[in-house]
Amino acid sequence: MSEDRREMFRQLADYSHVGMTFVFSIVIGFGIGWFLDNKAFDGKTTPYLTFIFFGLGIAAGFKNLWELTKKISDGKK
Repeated sequence: MSEDRREMFRQLADYSHVGMTFVFSIVIGFGIGWFLDNKAFDGKTTPYLTFIFFGLGIAAGFKNLWELTKKISDGKK
């Protein structure tokens, strides 16, 4: 495999990793909030914890997005 092709696949993997970590952090935050609202507190806190943890998931997603794109642009692995 040529070096250009290897570099293309390496970049594809890096950018895929950025997208997946962004989405997964949001989904995990939402899931934790939903679980706490509906299972741990029997719906007494619905929808407050879901919104709070959804917001925290979005914040974590943007933090990861910032760090990973900074790492990619610097060329560090």
